[in-house]
Formats: sequence, C-alpha cells, structure tokens
Amino acid sequence: MFYWVMKRIFLGPILKLLFRPWVKGLDNVPESGAAILASNHLSFSDSIFLPLMVHRPVIFLAKSEYFTGKGLKGRLTALFFRLSNQLPMDRSGGAASEMSLQAGKDVLNSGGLLGIYPEGTRSPDARLYRGKVGVAKLALQTRVPVVPVAMIGTEKVQPIGKRLPNIRRIGLIFGQPMDFSRYYGMEDDRLIQRAITDEIMYELMRLSGQEYVDEYAAVVKAQLAGKGPEPVHNIEVAEEAAADIAEDRDEPRSQGTGSTGSL
Repeated sequence: MFYWVMKRIFLGPILKLLFRPWVKGLDNVPESGAAILASNHLSFSDSIFLPLMVHRPVIFLAKSEYFTGKGLKGRLTALFFRLSNQLPMDRSGGAASEMSLQAGKDVLNSGGLLGIYPEGTRSPDARLYRGKVGVAKLALQTRVPVVPVAMIGTEKVQPIGKRLPNIRRIGLIFGQPMDFSRYYGMEDDRLIQRAITDEIMYELMRLSGQEYVDEYAAVVKAQLAGKGPEPVHNIEVAEEAAADIAEDRDEPRSQGTGSTGSL
C-alpha cells in the first residue's frame, strides 16, 4: 500500500513534474509474468526513477547496510527501504550473498519484476563497468527474460556524495527482452555465466552510449580512494568472489583473498 500511495499519489507526480523523465521502449517490459530489469547504475536516484516509470511494481535488491543503520536515521532509512519494495542484499560474498540472491529468485518465481544493477555498485565516473554474473545466474535458474534498462543523465541529477538533487531532465531506455533459453540447463557453467553477463553489458553500453571499462567498478572505486583492491573484494564484490576474479585473470585460486562462493 505504501509503495502504491507514494508512487501514484504523493512522490511520483512531484518527481515527474520536476524532472520530466522521458522514456523509450517501455512496452518492452512484460505486462505480466516474471522478468529481470538489468540497469546501468549512475546514481542513488536510479532506484527511484526506474520503478517510477514502470507501471508494475519493481522490487530491487539493495545493499544490506541500508537495513542495519543505527539510531533514528538508520531505523527510518530501513523502514523506507522495506516499504518501498527493496530487499536487503548481503555483499560480503559466499553463503550470505547466495541467500540474498535467493530472495531475488523468490520474487521471480512468484511472477514479479526484479531490478538488478549488474555492475554491483554505482559508477564512479559515469562510465559502464564490468558486470557480475549474479544476473546471469538468476536468469538461468528462474528461466526469465532480461530487459536491459539504460538510465540517462541521473548522475547529473544526484552525483555521488551529493544529498540534494539537481533539478534537470532525465531519461530511461528499455531495450528488447533478452532470451537466454539456449543456455538453459547450463546455469552452473562459469563460461556461460560470463558470456550472458557480457552480452547484457554490451546491450547496456549500446543503449546508454556509455564508454565501457572492462574492470569492476568496486575495484576502481577502491583505487581512486587510495586503497588496494583486496578489501573491496571482501566488502563490495557480492556477486563474484575474489577467487572468481582471479580465475578470470588466469590466476590460481590459491592466490585469491580468501573469499569463497560467488553470486
């Protein structure tokens, strides 16, 4: 009820009036049945504008930190995220992250729309970064289509670190649903997972016009902050553990950071 009231009566009309979002390809979102909406991630506001423009409810996997804050602000933030159809996503890797993705599977198995950011975190510089294979796993395990969604200009509305948004027009482009039925039964194959994820990221690059960087955004963020990549693997890379990243680089697993499991 809260989700519907905010979207249709209170918050939604105000946001549409202020930001005048333009939309292309909205009819590519199925009117019924399960689907994954895989979007690029430029701003915190992506999770507001994307479900705002889709007629059906969209449930997002949000980082678990939003649900565990302390004090009054933390409790209010957690309450808002729960009431706005967002589920906690544990990004620590291993079994905890697998359990988080199970919540996403439950949404899809019940016929809902699940929003996912394959990059795993916001882009630090408005470029498109390497996707993590959790989106491929979910698509294959639940056998649902993936609708690529390109957010346009949201990084200018609310840059990283800025609390109050800039009032300017934004856009959304919904691509054709992507069918991966040719890979059904091969959901545990790492090469298939990577191939599907890269195909999704290529479509996001084509729709958004972003420059593509074949690196994880979380690793680049750590480098920009003057940190080594190892802590990021343990904190932010939820969909692929350090062992999987090492495998992609043709390095032996024994040289990884000790994270186990992948999403």
